[in-house]
Amino acid sequence: MEVTAMMIADIYAATAIGVGVILAAAGLGSAIGWGLICSKTLEGIARQPEMRPALMTNMFIFAGLMESFPFIILAFAMWFLFANPFVGAMQAAIGA
Repeated sequence: MEVTAMMIADIYAATAIGVGVILAAAGLGSAIGWGLICSKTLEGIARQPEMRPALMTNMFIFAGLMESFPFIILAFAMWFLFANPFVGAMQAAIGA
């Protein structure tokens, strides 16, 4: 029984580390995405100032799509953290 509790604790610890890495990668990816979107929009406006309204519209559309990525990743991370599927699989393997 003691081994099972330790194994569950190890799974939760590894899952917490994994969730931290997942959220850090999502934040980094989002920051890089925002930087690229804004820099390319400014480059396009500098090359063709008359295209500013169209470029700004596209920038906000793509920024909105890109901004949804960290929230989707956050939902998956919370699922792993609070409804950990690995614990159920481990308990099923021990019980079998």
